[in-house]
Amino acid sequence: MAVTESAPVAAPSVHEGILRRQSLRESAARTYARSLPIVPVRARGLTIEGADGKRYLDCLSGAGTLALGHNHPVVLEAIKKVIDSGAPLHVLDLATPVKDAFTTELFATLPRRFAENARIQFCGPAGTDAVEAAFKLVRGATGRSGLFAFTGAYHGMTAGALAASGGAENVAVTRLPFPLDYRCPFGVGKERGAEIAARWTENLLDDPKSGTPLPAGMILEPVQGEGGVNPAPDGWMRRMREITEARSVPLIADEVQTGVGRTGAFWAVEHSGIVPDVMVLSKAIGGSLPLAVIVYRAELDTWRPGAHAGTFRGNQLAMAAGTATLAYVRENRLAERAATLGARMLARLRALAADHPTIGDVRGRGLMIGIELVDPDAAASGDGPEPPPAPALAAAVQQECLRRGLIVEIGGRHSAVVRLLPPLTLTDEQATAVVDRLADALAAAERSPHHRITTGSVR
Repeated sequence: MAVTESAPVAAPSVHEGILRRQSLRESAARTYARSLPIVPVRARGLTIEGADGKRYLDCLSGAGTLALGHNHPVVLEAIKKVIDSGAPLHVLDLATPVKDAFTTELFATLPRRFAENARIQFCGPAGTDAVEAAFKLVRGATGRSGLFAFTGAYHGMTAGALAASGGAENVAVTRLPFPLDYRCPFGVGKERGAEIAARWTENLLDDPKSGTPLPAGMILEPVQGEGGVNPAPDGWMRRMREITEARSVPLIADEVQTGVGRTGAFWAVEHSGIVPDVMVLSKAIGGSLPLAVIVYRAELDTWRPGAHAGTFRGNQLAMAAGTATLAYVRENRLAERAATLGARMLARLRALAADHPTIGDVRGRGLMIGIELVDPDAAASGDGPEPPPAPALAAAVQQECLRRGLIVEIGGRHSAVVRLLPPLTLTDEQATAVVDRLADALAAAERSPHHRITTGSVR
């Protein structure tokens, strides 16, 4: 876990000065910098070292981008090789050996039935642009305009992607219920809740008086990330595929955060065995550098030249880093490793819940883990038995984790879910350290007299 070489450590005044200047110069839209007031100067694997000399175990991993952790040797070597070769770094959408190698490796990892008849579109270097491209693709191919999306979804920050996400307002996207075990919208959960959610979707499509025309496509996340780490049941995923396929509605799988081994399969759709019409890919496919693509059924490729473009869609360094990452994950069976280690961590966290009533639910898939914190002393709200979420406690846990050298994210409907996204290279010893520090941070936050200030305020 330790960084083997000494990092350049700034004096405390320099460290504080950088943070102060950031707060003065950067926009109010900054997010991670508010809850994680650190100045990273070196990183390797799971470990980040700050300018003040403090070391942290990074379970944010660039919001899931760093499948191999920070500065993995195979990634650095791939980047250096391109730089040293004299190859152009900016090529728009021209064909290059680097791009050809990336596309070949990517297609080798995709579900075979999907890859055999697929096309790829390189997008602007962010997942949200790939989501926009997916929407344009299915609208052009079907001649329809509407979209189906799900409660709790997160698909990006551009206008169209936001419109399909959970916090959207006043938009022409039909929102469908996502099946939840904990806080089930129908009050039943598990298989029965998933069945009702599927029937709701089917009825909406088939009811001539539903007020909802046949959409251009349906977009879903196999595991909702920002929505609170909610894995979609495999049976429900298969029902969504059956429902959309029977009505010629393209199914878009957003694998921006779930892809490249994160959930215990190389691609999260493989858990259910479905073959979507479109896959949206970003984050880990660039090996820590910006890269985003959509891969889709060839029959949908009705675009005219230039129908979706972007100046930086030819990022050669990202493609080289991505090729190295994809190959390393595949060759070293890191998806299987994520499944095994993730199951162990989930078991330990669930055992921890027995001694902490503030843990309402522990859930996840592979190394995509969420712990929903609640106020056990408050009355349950609505018709469900679950106590209200505790966002202030979650924020306190995040800060206590940081004091103990552990970086975690907060998410979920009410910002009450502590999220873990460690790299797939996590060792057994590191996994133990992560859970130990989290457990210690939770106990400290529970003892704090301040964490209840806003607990339960979102009832």
